[in-house]
Amino acid sequence: MTQKVKPMLGMGKWQYTKHEIKKYRQLYWMMAPFMLFFLVFTVLPVLIAVYYSLMEYNVLQSPKFVWFNNYTTLLLDDSIFLTAVKNTFILALIIGPFGYVFSFIMAWLINELPRVLRTVLTVVFYAPSISGNAYVVFTQLFSGDPYGFINSHLMDMGLISEPILWLKDSSYMMGVVILVSLWMSLGVGFLSFIAGLQGVDRAQYEAGEIDGIRNRWQELWYITLPNMRPQLMFGAVMSITNALSVADVTVALCGFPSTNYAAHTIINHLNDYGIIRLEMGYACSIAVLLFFLMLWLNLVIQKWIRKVGT
Repeated sequence: MTQKVKPMLGMGKWQYTKHEIKKYRQLYWMMAPFMLFFLVFTVLPVLIAVYYSLMEYNVLQSPKFVWFNNYTTLLLDDSIFLTAVKNTFILALIIGPFGYVFSFIMAWLINELPRVLRTVLTVVFYAPSISGNAYVVFTQLFSGDPYGFINSHLMDMGLISEPILWLKDSSYMMGVVILVSLWMSLGVGFLSFIAGLQGVDRAQYEAGEIDGIRNRWQELWYITLPNMRPQLMFGAVMSITNALSVADVTVALCGFPSTNYAAHTIINHLNDYGIIRLEMGYACSIAVLLFFLMLWLNLVIQKWIRKVGT
């Protein structure tokens, strides 16, 4: 403590910062390659997107400043974007919290199993999130012809008289997308929960019993969750990011564009203007709004997680 406080005597905040950088310069040199890549491939693209969001730019012609016209058009005149925002928030409000809690519960249950069985089940539950075959399976399940798995069984049971167009009817497609997205939500956050549960010191549970913890729920709240704050934070960030960036599943199941834009999301809208129409200025304004929305939600979740177990 004395070594850390001593350099602060007679120093301003900036002088103390320079002193600390000089003192630990070897560590900063080790961090330099990562920081360089982070600046080039993360910070710089965000700044470039903000810059081009203020322009009318179609790649073929020179960009022209229009300032906030892209944002006003996006928020006031683009009805399809507003539909995409509504669909994205519906997906995020369901997939985000439910996927997050589902991932943790499954990780908690699997962690109680023997090592070999735990490893096998972890791979089984994680596989759908990295495999494109899930789309193929669900496309067959919800096929709109009489030979689709669900339609054929419903018709055999006499519940319907004609096949339902699950992936073309705007009344059903959002429900299918939510179901598939939840099935695929056991991704990287799920693995981080498994790792966090494995890292909790077993001695703390024994100490908890001595201090008055009497059931698994108290054990979870007062010991497990506080020890897993980094993993909970990472899982929350991944859950928010995945929930707000749903796009591939809607295209794979419902096509692009979906019927009446019933499954159209913000990322779909971004891809439409950025990749298909090449209206890069407008696409950047969509990306910037989505970036700050994700940033704000992450800050809110981080503030909430800090209170866990306190």
